[in-house]
Amino acid sequence: MSEAPAMTDLGAGDPWVLLHSFPVDRRMWAAQCAALAADGHRALALDLPGFGGAPRMANDPPSLDGYADAVLAALDALGLDRVTLVGLSLGGYVALRVAARAPGRLAGLVLADTRAAADGPEARAGRVLNLGLVRSRGPSALIEKMLPHLLGADAPEAVRAALRGWAGEQSAGGVSDALLAMRDRGDATPVLATIACPTLLLVGSQDTITPPAEHAAMAAAIAGSRVEVVEGAGHLSNLERPEAFNAALRRWSAGRA
Repeated sequence: MSEAPAMTDLGAGDPWVLLHSFPVDRRMWAAQCAALAADGHRALALDLPGFGGAPRMANDPPSLDGYADAVLAALDALGLDRVTLVGLSLGGYVALRVAARAPGRLAGLVLADTRAAADGPEARAGRVLNLGLVRSRGPSALIEKMLPHLLGADAPEAVRAALRGWAGEQSAGGVSDALLAMRDRGDATPVLATIACPTLLLVGSQDTITPPAEHAAMAAAIAGSRVEVVEGAGHLSNLERPEAFNAALRRWSAGRA
């Protein structure tokens, strides 16, 4: 295992690149990196710009393209021509942007607890309120507001504590950038029909932010894709039910070999 300021690199084999959710960093993927490495893959969890150890993006205004630029630059720096790209929530938005811009770089795609559609008026208004909260009281206040929506009712207290800790360590600037980028992102629904690589959609059964029905609709638009529901998990399904999440990745990986 090697550790770079904004990347975890574990194992050897075909490369899997994991993109984290909002408002945390690559540490959320620890269980998945360990499992992928144990299964003979190379797991690379990246900090998106402005999170963890990564500097804020240069794009003004902030955009999903700024995050995609950083992901593609990381692949180039690592000499990785093709990868399996895994994105959850914000990471899924970024993964779809990479799929639109550089489809030839994808050997496989996993979209977890995310959506292709742009924010509607209510969601956009919520981003603005959250932006004000972050700017006035910081990321710790934001995560307290978000927690009831991010996790299922029976989520372990250790997961709640980890999320509070990780979110509280993020910079207000980086979190604000992400809120603006998510608020202003375009509709990626047309991208779905262009995805030609093996694709898995994963979603927690209790995800109320991006519910299972949305993932079924996305899967219907992506030829040859499949959906797996992580029972008992909310929006951050990989953290709440890591064993079930990892098992779904393993089944899908074996099936596409």
